[in-house]
Amino acid sequence: MANQLRPVGLDFIDTAPVRLVFAQEMAAAPEAVFRALNDDVPGWAEWFSAVTSARSVDDGVGRDVRLRGGGYFRETVIAAKSAEVYAYRVDVTNAPGARAMAEEWRLAPAGGGTRVQWTFAVDGTAVFKGVVRVAKPGLGRAFRGAVTELDRRLAG
Repeated sequence: MANQLRPVGLDFIDTAPVRLVFAQEMAAAPEAVFRALNDDVPGWAEWFSAVTSARSVDDGVGRDVRLRGGGYFRETVIAAKSAEVYAYRVDVTNAPGARAMAEEWRLAPAGGGTRVQWTFAVDGTAVFKGVVRVAKPGLGRAFRGAVTELDRRLAG
């Protein structure tokens, strides 16, 4: 069953009740990383192992994303500043207990490549927030694996 979430803006990334922040460096340039995030939405399924399919909708303003295990997200891009930031909020999901969700990919030059910082920001029921907190190690592994795979893909 799909749940309509509360619409949030970029400020939610810093004010959400639960914020998980992960960072990793990669060899690819910030511009190449941004293009992979923003311009090649279907490509996410090739480098982010949790994603089974992703497609742009609404002339690139939105995204439909499906995850392993059956998760579904209809998202709206809330920031897309080349080589700096790519962020989106979740408008509709089948995740029970979610009330608001947003993610931000912040890019910064680092050592000839890019430092990627991913913030996963959520609000929801107490159970939902607890599950997200417990999932932090797994989300961190998924992020590190995705960044590593994206770096390989961009190098090839």
